[in-house]
Amino acid sequence: MTQRIEDYALIGDLQTAALVGADGSVDWLCLPRFDSAACFAALVGDEENGHWRIAPKGADRCTGRRYVGDSLVLETVWETRTGTVRVLDFMPQRDEAPDVVRIVEGVSGSVEMAGTLRLRFDYGSVVPWMRRSDGHRVAVAGPDSVWLRSEPEVKTWGQQFSTCSSFTVAAGESVSFVLTWHPSHQSRPDLVDPHESLRHCLEDWEAWASKCGYEGPYRDAVMRSLITLKALTYAPTGGIVAAPTTSLPEELGGVRNWDYRFCWLRDSTLTLGSLVAVGYLDEAAQWRDWLLRAVAGDPADLQIMYGLAGERRLPEFELSWLGGYGGSVPVRVGNDAANQLQLDVYGEVIDSLFIARQAGLKTERHAWNIQLSLLGFLETAWREPDEGLWEVRGPRRHFVHSKVMAWVAADRAVRTLEADRSLHGEVDRWREMRDAVHREVCEKGFDPERNTFTQSYGSKELDAATLLIPHVGFLPPDDPRVLGTIAAVQAELGNGPLVRRYSTEGVSVDGLPGDEGTFLACSFWLTDALCMTGRHEEARELFERLLSLRNDLGLLSEEYDPVAGRQLGNFPQAFSHIGLVNTALALQEYDTAG
Repeated sequence: MTQRIEDYALIGDLQTAALVGADGSVDWLCLPRFDSAACFAALVGDEENGHWRIAPKGADRCTGRRYVGDSLVLETVWETRTGTVRVLDFMPQRDEAPDVVRIVEGVSGSVEMAGTLRLRFDYGSVVPWMRRSDGHRVAVAGPDSVWLRSEPEVKTWGQQFSTCSSFTVAAGESVSFVLTWHPSHQSRPDLVDPHESLRHCLEDWEAWASKCGYEGPYRDAVMRSLITLKALTYAPTGGIVAAPTTSLPEELGGVRNWDYRFCWLRDSTLTLGSLVAVGYLDEAAQWRDWLLRAVAGDPADLQIMYGLAGERRLPEFELSWLGGYGGSVPVRVGNDAANQLQLDVYGEVIDSLFIARQAGLKTERHAWNIQLSLLGFLETAWREPDEGLWEVRGPRRHFVHSKVMAWVAADRAVRTLEADRSLHGEVDRWREMRDAVHREVCEKGFDPERNTFTQSYGSKELDAATLLIPHVGFLPPDDPRVLGTIAAVQAELGNGPLVRRYSTEGVSVDGLPGDEGTFLACSFWLTDALCMTGRHEEARELFERLLSLRNDLGLLSEEYDPVAGRQLGNFPQAFSHIGLVNTALALQEYDTAG
């Protein structure tokens, strides 16, 4: 791919999403859900694997682009020798079927446009049968059917298993395209009016954005991150996907390529906290309810991630016909990490429900019973090794972060029982567990010679997740062990102002070859830790440095390569945007207190 990851924009309808390049090409789209097979997969292959480009004839990249206000409507502007044109790309919140709407508007002069629609179902492997019907181009293959129409109708023709078009737009004129998916065994869905859909789409987004309670100095960045989190929400269930893509690499040309189109429990606490803090209680309640449905069952079977509706089976396999982004193979679908043991998720779930209760979200009695069941399992299981937060594919270890989150689980249970005497539960039992975990972590997970917590018991490796120790309340921010850990992480995992998750040099703990970039969420955690320990100006400088890594539309991927100066990993990444929001809130809290 010639497009960098940051060259892409996100559009979506709260059930799926598309990535639109700065060259006017939709290179990724899964229909009808985030986790469905892609019908445009050029992002992780090439143009033959499916894409949809609309641009001035002979043009390469756009002149400029932006989101219209606080919305997910993308405006791309092209200035050419003969005139200026803009394209509005969006996906209306669906009533029945998913639609992609592209409205081409003449701004000045006259511009000759060219379009290429190359549909390839099942991740670029299936060429559909194309036909004309009632002014539409119709593509059908197996269970999938896509209808394309234009208003007014433009000339189209078939060429190399693609639908091509050519038309001219003068100042004041517009041409609209609507692409609609539906199951091939059903009749065509009702037509949508592209201009009416645009008006409703803008109104809906502006109304939603107006509820944001954050009015600090980083309002634009926070709002864009919140809009991105909303766009990554699967509206029917309230689940939030980690990213809408699969296999965007953590190292260009490497094998660290994973499917992130699922819902991770690790994201739950930080997501709930940020949504509650800025006033989006409905979204917080929907995420909390998704969480309760997903984790219901035998606590020994708790997974680290689930499907959009709480599905448990996420089998991992490779798509051998795709060449990968920048030659990064394999391209994977599904995620075998769902089968790992990660003890920290028990703490994440219980902490999330604690935050929800503190926020005043209505709770059901069974929610507390679920927490007691999880605690009952964790009471003995916390002493076992696991794969840890970062889903290592090497041997299990006693990861310090996992143990700290076990402490969080017990601590939140104690605090809940102390605050609400009507709840049943053995508070002394959970106090005893909390104290036992704390003692063991401080004894076995701390290196007194280097004055730092380590990645796992007895290891010399460091882990950026230990930066969360003061955030979760395991130790106070001014504790010498916290200060030493911050200094050690900066020295050993830092790359300038950015932070790696852990070292990948030598025999890596994750059992994988190759390297990866700096991890943006961890860099936000460092900013938070600096702020908590009184280094406020240093924290602000780091935060503003992180803001500068966003693309021109305010979007962040999972990682950043400081050498090549480009984003890496799946995009846009919920974890990164959650970190941005929470750090902005932390800085605002300091400013208010000051």
